[in-house]
Amino acid sequence: MLNYIIRLICCGAAVYFMPAILSKISVDTFTTAVIVAFVMSILNAVVKPILQLLSLPITILTLGFFYLVVNVFVVYICDYIVPGFTVDGFLQPLIFGFILSIVNGIVGGFQD
Repeated sequence: MLNYIIRLICCGAAVYFMPAILSKISVDTFTTAVIVAFVMSILNAVVKPILQLLSLPITILTLGFFYLVVNVFVVYICDYIVPGFTVDGFLQPLIFGFILSIVNGIVGGFQD
């Protein structure tokens, strides 16, 4: 449980500093950033596999590129759920999800 909390805080810090890199993303406070990290972890564990299963035929037709659209859709769902977190465009949320997964992987690598 402590490992998850540490990972959540580190990902929250990454989310908090992400608007400095990506102009179409805004986060109000650090608390909002931690809530975004928590909601993203829930969405990635529950909603994303369902979306991937439902979009499997189009993913096969696009040779896997439709997974990028699924990732952006998950970020937009988080934008809808969490007040104080806004996302705009397509490329910015795609980069956001990519950076967040890299940070999550790095933090997870240190905790094992």
